[in-house]
Amino acid sequence: MERANAWKKYQEEDKRQAVYDFADGYRKFLSEHKTERECAAFFEAEAKQAGFENLDEIIASGKTLKAGDKVYAINKKKMVAAFVIGKRPLSDGMRILGAHIDSPRLDLKQNPLYEDTDMALLDTHYYGGVKKYQWVTLPLALHGVIVKKDGSVINVCIGEKDEEPVFGVSDLLIHLSAEQMEKKASKVIEGEDLNVLVGSIPVESKEEKECVKANVLRILTEQYDIEEEDFLSAEIEVVPAGKARDYGFDRSMIMGYGHDDRVCAYPSFKAIAEVMDVEYTSVCLLVDKEEIGSVGATGMESRFFENTVAEVMALTGQTSELLLRRALRNSKVLSSDVSAAYDPNYPSVMEKKNAAYFGRGLVFNKYTGSRGKSGSNDASAEYMAEMRKVMDDADVSFQTAELGKVDAGGGGTIAYILGNLDMQVIDSGVAVLNMHAPWEIISKVDLYEAYKGYVAFLHN
Repeated sequence: MERANAWKKYQEEDKRQAVYDFADGYRKFLSEHKTERECAAFFEAEAKQAGFENLDEIIASGKTLKAGDKVYAINKKKMVAAFVIGKRPLSDGMRILGAHIDSPRLDLKQNPLYEDTDMALLDTHYYGGVKKYQWVTLPLALHGVIVKKDGSVINVCIGEKDEEPVFGVSDLLIHLSAEQMEKKASKVIEGEDLNVLVGSIPVESKEEKECVKANVLRILTEQYDIEEEDFLSAEIEVVPAGKARDYGFDRSMIMGYGHDDRVCAYPSFKAIAEVMDVEYTSVCLLVDKEEIGSVGATGMESRFFENTVAEVMALTGQTSELLLRRALRNSKVLSSDVSAAYDPNYPSVMEKKNAAYFGRGLVFNKYTGSRGKSGSNDASAEYMAEMRKVMDDADVSFQTAELGKVDAGGGGTIAYILGNLDMQVIDSGVAVLNMHAPWEIISKVDLYEAYKGYVAFLHN
């Protein structure tokens, strides 16, 4: 039952180069797009280049849709749905690749800027499941948007270029950390202590009480047209600064921020951009807020996807609520999300027969969850058998896994939400080391096998 290492399929130079080339494109994407807004903008640009038309523009024009047409929709600049219309009516079901484009990070609070002992700092609230101690002493960058009262938008990206400053959260020096070192890992760094240091030079002023903060505000106003009150309507994310890098002597891996879950979102979109002449309508659905429960207007729990499917169906001549329900019920989904890679440094939390390994291809998780599969989508045996055949027929390397030993922990994805719509759903994705750390690691060949598997699924 042990799965073969997928690199063995790519011994010839031209075959292995295809893996490297695909990974190079992904690494560049990962380096330059570190927020859900940036990812959504990237995929919208990619959609246009691949011949997809904006759904709102099609609706406004009065045109209809037919087999082979490509359309996309954007939800509040954080969520993307792309469709390739199939030969069959949508009520016969869709083939859906669903992934998320948000990642763990630090978010600035609405009133973030303050001064303490001649230092200016930004107050944060961490987003998603993080080990807080991993976020100290790292070079950090600021990404996001500030929306002013007149509606104008200032895009923020500071700390990625060599000539730009970086920021960071300080840690206690080892010489004075005897008490800190006795704490549990969850308490070594408290959430309220993840404060980002941003300045230390005061302005010359007898009126100002907080002269370092005043100097930072002066810089923000002069260089970025930002006033302190503008933070009230801002979304600024604090993320690791720097590019994703090849990892290992053999360059077989990539280290970068945000593999979870952009390592599945990228091949999912590349797959739908490639397919054409499909039997069933193909969909790539990229969502926000998965790391905090898929809630809100841009999470999978929102009605965006159902509403968009209804709009697309109406443009193909299917307008009834019953046909929409049939389209959802008859659909099949790969919930494209990452899996925990087996780490030989930490073998005690994994059960080797049911773990995901680097280099062995796309990972299928029949179920995730925790404490007796709680919160999990549990795919049927019939659907698992169908996916086995699809992957074998397309010569896609795949493996199966659980998220660690029973009672060792657990986690979830968007799979159960789509399952709640009566769809056939299974989790599938790429194995990740250091998951949810500022710098995660994936295998290039697993990324490529995921892409191949997603293409095969859409053609099924």
